[in-house]
Amino acid sequence: MKLPHMTRRGQGNRGERGGSGLNLLVVLLVLGVAAYCANQYAPVAYRAFLFRDFMDETVNKAAYPPGQTTSWVESQLRASAKENDLPSDMRLEVQNQSGKIVAHAQWTKPIRLPGYVYEYKFDHTARSSGFINPQ
Repeated sequence: MKLPHMTRRGQGNRGERGGSGLNLLVVLLVLGVAAYCANQYAPVAYRAFLFRDFMDETVNKAAYPPGQTTSWVESQLRASAKENDLPSDMRLEVQNQSGKIVAHAQWTKPIRLPGYVYEYKFDHTARSSGFINPQ
């Protein structure tokens, strides 16, 4: 007895051919787009993380003996921003507030994604954990 939905040697009907090949193509396309987006986004996010960590470390270094000036902190942060390929128009403010060094950095970097440009926004304020050594 022959089953109505089966043809020769267990193959499906003609309209069902190629379905798995098309599914594979769609899955590979989605994975490729996801990998491309991650490749564009991850380096920017990683550099932002490194810069945030460097900001926190630098204000703490400046606050402890022998102590550094706010201009030294600003020059260190600008050098790190250049090294990490951050936007040159970054807004950076370094101040002495109530005996502590406070650095605030803000920038936006466009990330090109397929059919869309994502604006990565960085806004971080680093405060020294100790008081500035009076000189």
